[in-house]
Amino acid sequence: MTTVKHTGLFKWDRSDVLKYKEKGNHFKDITRQMLYPGRPELPVQMRYFEIAPGGHSTLERHHHVHMVMAIRGSGEVLVGNEIQKLDSFDLVEIPPKTWHQFRATFGETFGFLCLVQIERDRPELPTVDDLAQLNKDPKIAGFIRYDAPLIPVGVK
Repeated sequence: MTTVKHTGLFKWDRSDVLKYKEKGNHFKDITRQMLYPGRPELPVQMRYFEIAPGGHSTLERHHHVHMVMAIRGSGEVLVGNEIQKLDSFDLVEIPPKTWHQFRATFGETFGFLCLVQIERDRPELPTVDDLAQLNKDPKIAGFIRYDAPLIPVGVK
């Protein structure tokens, strides 16, 4: 049996606080911790992400589904064409091939657990056309943060 003990302040033993991603500028002020790396009998990972006030995750989509539960503070998430407020203990499903982005929008740290399959695809970033489509909705255009160079149409 493996127990990962919470040590306070949303830190766990045997889990380093890591950079959200190694490269890129399409996210801001976010860290991750691996709480459960998975095993053959339960091929999922449990991770904790934490976004500082004003920060955000990457605008991305995947072929896989994942489940996210807010556990610290409040924030917002774009899932497809809907922006939702998430409070502690709210659970949201991110369906496959759905654009999503998390933001710490209420002046407080926003932390959440993410359950995802071990075997999964890499994130897909938006193309010029994808961003143009998303930006047609003024609410979404005002919500999304994307500072990376745009990907030409047809390039993944």
